[in-house]
Amino acid sequence: MSARTVAAVDLGAESGRVVAVSFDGRRLHWRTVDRFPHAPTHRDGALRWDVHHLLERTERALGELATHTDVASVGVDGWGVDYALLGADGTLVDRPTCYRDPRQRRGLDSAVRTVGRQRLTAASGARVEAINTVFGLHADAVEGDRLTRADLLLMLPDLVHHRLSGTRATERTLASTTGAYDTGARRWDTGLLADLGVPERILPEVVDAGTDSGPLTGDLAGGGLRGARVVVPAAHDTASAVAATPLAAPGALFCSSGTWSLIGAEVAPGTGPLRSPALSREAGAGDRHGDRDLLLRNVAGLWLLQECRRWWAREGLVLDYPALASLAAAEPPLRSLVDPDAEEFVAPGDVPGRIRAWCAAHGEPVPATPGAVARCIVDSLALTYRAVVDEVAAATGAAPTAIDVTGGGSQHLGLARATAAATGLPVRCGPVEATALGNAGVQLIALGELRDLTDLRRVVAASIEGHVLEPEDTAAGGPGADAWAEAADRLDRAVAAREPRRVDPTGRLATTETR
Repeated sequence: MSARTVAAVDLGAESGRVVAVSFDGRRLHWRTVDRFPHAPTHRDGALRWDVHHLLERTERALGELATHTDVASVGVDGWGVDYALLGADGTLVDRPTCYRDPRQRRGLDSAVRTVGRQRLTAASGARVEAINTVFGLHADAVEGDRLTRADLLLMLPDLVHHRLSGTRATERTLASTTGAYDTGARRWDTGLLADLGVPERILPEVVDAGTDSGPLTGDLAGGGLRGARVVVPAAHDTASAVAATPLAAPGALFCSSGTWSLIGAEVAPGTGPLRSPALSREAGAGDRHGDRDLLLRNVAGLWLLQECRRWWAREGLVLDYPALASLAAAEPPLRSLVDPDAEEFVAPGDVPGRIRAWCAAHGEPVPATPGAVARCIVDSLALTYRAVVDEVAAATGAAPTAIDVTGGGSQHLGLARATAAATGLPVRCGPVEATALGNAGVQLIALGELRDLTDLRRVVAASIEGHVLEPEDTAAGGPGADAWAEAADRLDRAVAAREPRRVDPTGRLATTETR
């Protein structure tokens, strides 16, 4: 069987990449055609994305791939919640704003005053978090004229699909990140949006993962891309990552680990809780056997390490991730703890200083060195993962059996060891390229090369070599289960004492409302 190649465009919140993935009938083979950094910048009074850069680098990489490879299809995934507004002439109203901009918090506060917190979760099942699309749209409605100038809303991966094929639709997994889409009823919550001042006329059609959006058009439709189709994958990067997560053990949880850590369980629609105060219910990648939902929580993830690295580099100290991991491993565990989801850590900037300030304010030992800061982040993330595991178990009524960690964070074995020790669960690491492989896998299912998600996961498992860390292996020479339980209680008490609003009626710790 000759290998068939598809192009997976994967846009992360720190970098983008184009990955060529081929399937030889037994295994997947992949190579990165191009990887490029990007970041939001302050422009015209807001933190904004340079989508022109994203589009230009994506098209350049696809053009390069086409010079030596015949490509059957192209699909784009990316982070959720952020959106672009197009005018009637098809051009951008302005540069899309970033979910980390303060306008999101203003939009949340105004929306709560306008419709009430319960209304914001009644249909969508999304946790009330300031980054949600609905709060940016509400800010648009009350703070300026963006919506009056807009003819169409597209999530950012949808914008790239639009550029490649002219499609004017959004994909369901992306829509489910907005806080304005009813995942159960499979429709926009137009009543909520109307009450928040968002006109129905700008809402796009919602399509399923695997939808063929037509041929590639424009200057790219030549060479190895002649005849290529634009096949929409699970366009929310988390849903693509989960699609390629082996989940070999019944009851295993997924953890898509990158700038964000998204942790949860895959559940069938109509099963499990439709609403949970601590978790969001989002759409997963469906297949010909039906839809999948994701019951999950977002944790700040490696964003904290990323911002620390950037800040230290500004001060002249350049540390790569392996160096930071080594420095963290040399520090005593569980000495300093922070809440990774605290609002102080949302915006770019002096995150090391903010971590020290948080520790001082909450009675935690203040980490003085980069290694101590990195260890604080690792332990704090592991304890937050532990809390999410408990939340998923409480919501589903089933005890998780393992955690499958994928994405760039799966390479941080120190974090994996801490996670296994904190949760008492085996942690399986890999694939690193889960998002691109899930993107490509959904395209291959649509092309008839793979049967379904079960087939995709079997092929992914056969194509990688992963690491498995058992809880008993991590305890040697380190803190045991009792120490991790005491640390979890310590962190819960510190947060509850300072921010009592963050403890829900069940007494469980809930994260702040921004990511």
